[in-house]
Amino acid sequence: MTHGNLLTDNPELYEARFPDAERLAGRWAEDCLRRHGAGPRVLDMGCGTGRDAAHLHDAGRTVTGADLSEAMLAHAGQRHPGPTYVRADLHGFDLGRAAFDAVVCLDSSLLYCHTNAQLDGFLTSCRQALAPGGLLVAEMRNGAYFLGRSDLLDTPTVNAFTWQGTAHRSTTTLTVDRTAQLLRRTRVWTSDDGTTPVEQRSAWRLLFPLELRHVLTTHGFEVLELHDGPGPRTEPLWREGQLPRLSTDADRLHVVARLTSAR
Repeated sequence: MTHGNLLTDNPELYEARFPDAERLAGRWAEDCLRRHGAGPRVLDMGCGTGRDAAHLHDAGRTVTGADLSEAMLAHAGQRHPGPTYVRADLHGFDLGRAAFDAVVCLDSSLLYCHTNAQLDGFLTSCRQALAPGGLLVAEMRNGAYFLGRSDLLDTPTVNAFTWQGTAHRSTTTLTVDRTAQLLRRTRVWTSDDGTTPVEQRSAWRLLFPLELRHVLTTHGFEVLELHDGPGPRTEPLWREGQLPRLSTDADRLHVVARLTSAR
């Protein structure tokens, strides 16, 4: 068995495994930006394959998509043109002072800040990148959901799909590392073409709603929305015109915050 991130290394496979034909994540982000009056310049941090960045571009915004993966950025530039794509690390980046009116960070990308120092680095970078009054829009796993709940934990889940004539199968197991406050994921990929199985290990920081509110406030942001849905990955899914609930109990967490102090 080999080790690596099969989806990051194969963006087309990523889009086959996680299709988003309706561009739900991008539409949800655009709805947040529009409702809170964001300006046109948007940074999509952790843009991945570029689908959401391209949707925001098509909505009339000037978009920069940033990611660490060269393969993802190459795919984004070819398949989802329009935005400017750059390589940057969300733990700390400098893409120009006050260069953006909004930073968008979807699909739990923010939770790759595993330590407090990494989270501070991300928010410090956002603060420097945003113009006064700029927005941070993020969507992620909700750490509070795993307090006393185990329905998503420890039992492998299997997903199978066919891509370019090859059947792929992923077996995913989630565990909670309470000491490090991480949700750890082990995913084993197999296929029917005889390829050696690939094991992928990754983790997300488990942030709790009040913890997230506190760290945002500390970094000069006013939290405008903090809720568990509806959103692009909730059940039921978000639809145009739906306003957020007031609860923060379900599996996903959504935040919109405005920069009030550039410090």
